[in-house]
Amino acid sequence: MNIEKVIEVLNEVKPGVDFSKENDLVERHILSSMEIVMLVSELSEEFDVDIPLPEVVPENFYSAQTIAKLIERMEDED
Repeated sequence: MNIEKVIEVLNEVKPGVDFSKENDLVERHILSSMEIVMLVSELSEEFDVDIPLPEVVPENFYSAQTIAKLIERMEDED
């Protein structure tokens, strides 16, 4: 998985955050619920995957690494 690509998408949605180091993006309110919705849309488009609503939970958006793992799982399921 290309973590750099995930970080690029994160930076498009929320510029000015060092996503390579940040963790707990939801609980620390780094990403708002609206930004997560935008992020899911951007990730779906960028990686050509569907991210179903049950996967849109805080643990899948903890960090760039957990988002990359989510994308990998979605790609494997397609």
